[in-house]
Amino acid sequence: MTMSNELRLLPWTGPEGKPCFLSTDDNGGHMSRLADNLESVQLGMATELLKQALDMLAEADTDPDDLRLLTKDLTGALRDTLRVATSRGHRLDSRSG
Repeated sequence: MTMSNELRLLPWTGPEGKPCFLSTDDNGGHMSRLADNLESVQLGMATELLKQALDMLAEADTDPDDLRLLTKDLTGALRDTLRVATSRGHRLDSRSG
């Protein structure tokens, strides 16, 4: 098992939005691969959403309701992206130490 300071922050949350962590030495294990895949999906979705946002903001007549939905979606994508960055940063720190 990994040390408690080497827990992996997973790309999803548990009940009430609390963070979920994985404790394992097996980076190729089922849960690690599942987390890696979900991180990839989340980052890909954020990339696509950014493209959509840039297109939408370039239009002069964008509907305010569409902008509110865009803001909600961007907020979720940013939250997910920050969680991925935090998780990957922690794993990089643990490898160099």
